[in-house]
Amino acid sequence: MKKIALLIVVFILTIVSFASENQLIIARANKAYTDGMFNNAVELYKQVLTSGNESWELFYNLGNSYYKLNDFASAILNYEKARKLNPGNEDINFNLKVANNKIADKIEPLPEMFYKRWHRSLVELFPVDTWAMIVILSFILSLVSGLLYFISQRIYLKKIGFWAGVVFFLFSLLSFHLSYQNYQALQDNTEAIIFTPTVTIKSSPDEKSIDLFVLHEGTKVRILDNIGNWYEIRIANGSVGWLPVSSIEKI
Repeated sequence: MKKIALLIVVFILTIVSFASENQLIIARANKAYTDGMFNNAVELYKQVLTSGNESWELFYNLGNSYYKLNDFASAILNYEKARKLNPGNEDINFNLKVANNKIADKIEPLPEMFYKRWHRSLVELFPVDTWAMIVILSFILSLVSGLLYFISQRIYLKKIGFWAGVVFFLFSLLSFHLSYQNYQALQDNTEAIIFTPTVTIKSSPDEKSIDLFVLHEGTKVRILDNIGNWYEIRIANGSVGWLPVSSIEKI
């Protein structure tokens, strides 16, 4: 038992020491960024991310550092990664929009049905952890309301308990749906950013196939299929084609 307790203490101390070290590196990275040493900031932020300590703040700061270096493709990639973790953050969305204005391709997205746009806005309103907390809280409130309905002796309190329970329960179901959709978006790895200066999109996974159109670095694509060293991709305006695997990096 003493050995087990000692191992637990050592494990906890290791985690605390590791977290403390990462905080020191982040502080150094922030100072490097403030001092205009953007290459140093990039390396330090990447060092923390490589250790497995991922957060939207780290990706956001790394994106800012790349933007200052005029590496807009890397900036967009990291802003997109930050946005996956915190889709409703105004700073992330604003900086992502600014970075997208710096790249060559200005692709008009397909029009979206209003109900799909509303649904996506709701899903992206909060991070997945926040939606999960809302689910738990609303479900607890529905149970409390149900308890009020069963134990109350007064009719008006029973009515309040009943209808409040119904509302909170339905809201918990809606919140669960939005939380699950947010989680699904977080797990999605079919989006990518082009990382070659120019790439010719082909009609099939073959260098000798027909040239369809040209894309430039920083453009966001969605991966539809994979054959050998080729990805079938779709861009925001609905155009589809094939490009080499080496020309993109997944978000």
